[in-house]
Amino acid sequence: MAKRGGPLELAVLGLLHETPMHGYELRKRVSALLGWGRVLSYGSLYPCLKQMQRVGWLTEDSQPAVKASRRKIVYKLTAEGKERFETMMSSAGPSAWDDDAFGVHFAFFGRTDAETRMRILEGRRTRLEEKLERVRASFARTRERVDAYTLELQRHAQESVEREVSWLTDLIDDERSRHSPTVRGRRRTPTKKNEK
Repeated sequence: MAKRGGPLELAVLGLLHETPMHGYELRKRVSALLGWGRVLSYGSLYPCLKQMQRVGWLTEDSQPAVKASRRKIVYKLTAEGKERFETMMSSAGPSAWDDDAFGVHFAFFGRTDAETRMRILEGRRTRLEEKLERVRASFARTRERVDAYTLELQRHAQESVEREVSWLTDLIDDERSRHSPTVRGRRRTPTKKNEK
């Protein structure tokens, strides 16, 4: 499948891994998961579903029509689909650090091993730290030449990236504390950053 379909493909596989769904419910759940700020069109979802059927990752069952409504097709993951989901999650690389893909991977962290979670979290943080450098440099270069509204927009962008870097750092610290060696026979308990 196309690289562009990666987050959509992963979202569909992950959601169907939980339970079979019909297209309408799947569309709602994928839209919420991807957080695209818009409704995922059937024109994007159904070609993805058909391609996933062709390669053997899912099957469909028909539910009988109720009254005058059309029959509903319920999509289910195959064994190959479950394997594909596991492979996509465990082999996540730099594309998982991108804005479009990170949230989808993060949504399925509950089914991901600690090493993969750390690789994705640290990769995302590095990507954002690089972005933060660019935002700060741009802010410094344009500060004198832009109006107050553009300046505020740049400040907002910088603060947003700083907040996400801080959030990721907290998550990484929490992951490390959960998977660090035991202390005096007991596992370390994750603590919040500001607790004493």
